[in-house]
Amino acid sequence: MDTKKHMTMRIFIVVVILCISIVYTSFTNEMSIIEVFSEKKELPIYSVNTKEKKVAISFDAAWGDEYTNEILDILDKYEIKTTFFLVGFWVDKYPEKVKEIHERGHDIGNHSTTHPYMSKLSEEQILKELDKTGNKIEKLVGEEPILFRPPFGDYNDRLIKVCRENNYYAIQWDVDSLDWKELGVQPVVDRVSRNVQNGSIVLFHNNAKYVSEYLPLVIEKLQEEGYEIVPISQLIYKEDYYMDNTGRQHKKKD
Repeated sequence: MDTKKHMTMRIFIVVVILCISIVYTSFTNEMSIIEVFSEKKELPIYSVNTKEKKVAISFDAAWGDEYTNEILDILDKYEIKTTFFLVGFWVDKYPEKVKEIHERGHDIGNHSTTHPYMSKLSEEQILKELDKTGNKIEKLVGEEPILFRPPFGDYNDRLIKVCRENNYYAIQWDVDSLDWKELGVQPVVDRVSRNVQNGSIVLFHNNAKYVSEYLPLVIEKLQEEGYEIVPISQLIYKEDYYMDNTGRQHKKKD
């Protein structure tokens, strides 16, 4: 009886080991196939890896101009330069404001022509969105924009590829102020100061309800913490860089 039990146990152990071996082999083979055929996902720049205490704040402008003058005056008061991403129909409606933003020393980035979901567009449609607004901006300020922020933060590999091939750096953000939710002044200040780090890119909107109230507080808080606020064009690396899987841009080592 004992002999039969031992034999049964041995057979059971052998079967279990065999099953485990089959599952493991199948899994490793599947992973190998995935690694061979999958491509690395293209990413925009969410933030920059730097030891310097530098951050960039940015404003998306698509609808309205009610607070833009106040924003520019506040930035002048604190002697800060930032980045404005402009949609084509905003450029059409406020051409003099586009010129003023540029004349006051701020970056002007491209934010598309019609504010679409870029991942739903073909390469030809993406290029049209880039070119139409890029040409409008260049005509007004004499400089071709090199920064592009996709509306809604929506992108795919195709968009990043088209941007790169047309001399644009695709820019996202790693700190979203959520100012568009109109939660009040202090929630914006707290959210930004809590999440910012070296190399952060902060997202604001030029027509957010409380922007003229929270902006001075955010600037003062960042400066108190030792951060220098710079335009995105001065924060990012223009060459010899690579992206990690979080969208953080790194300088290649020599």
